[in-house]
Amino acid sequence: MSPQNESLLQRQDIRLCLAFNRWGMRRVVRAYFGAVSRLGDGVFWYVLMLGIVAADGWQGLQASTHLAATGAVALLLYRHLKRWTRRPRPFASDQRIRALARPLDEFSFPSGHTLHAVSFTVVALAYYPMLAWLLIPFCASVAASRVVLGLHYPSDVLAATGIAVLLANLSLWLAAGLAAL
Repeated sequence: MSPQNESLLQRQDIRLCLAFNRWGMRRVVRAYFGAVSRLGDGVFWYVLMLGIVAADGWQGLQASTHLAATGAVALLLYRHLKRWTRRPRPFASDQRIRALARPLDEFSFPSGHTLHAVSFTVVALAYYPMLAWLLIPFCASVAASRVVLGLHYPSDVLAATGIAVLLANLSLWLAAGLAAL
């Protein structure tokens, strides 16, 4: 797309993506966000679910089941949205942006890592607010990693955050309704 055809939002998205990606060229930054991104592939969340069950028994199993169900819906949702929007990843559309990690799939919108991290965080904190010290920084790091590593535009991450908050709150509302039966 030529610069004159880009909207102000698109130009800002690319500008921010370039700035974050340049920051990721530093070895320590790339190592940190690469590790966080790999943990955000699922390992962190699986360990959290197992830890919750081990620490809290049946209540932990209920919370972990809720997390797993929300994660399954998030997976279906983001796969559908990616196939529907087919937005190329930043490194695929702008040669100035480098992919600093391997993407899990072809398209950019929305960020699946962010969608899962935010939805898991919102649901987990509804059950265990004392985990905020761990989950909020990790979730924010996962979201930032996607832009730093050149895999997503900031708008992909922001959209995924909004979708995740809606999804998580809907799942909490449904769970409360089922518990009231």
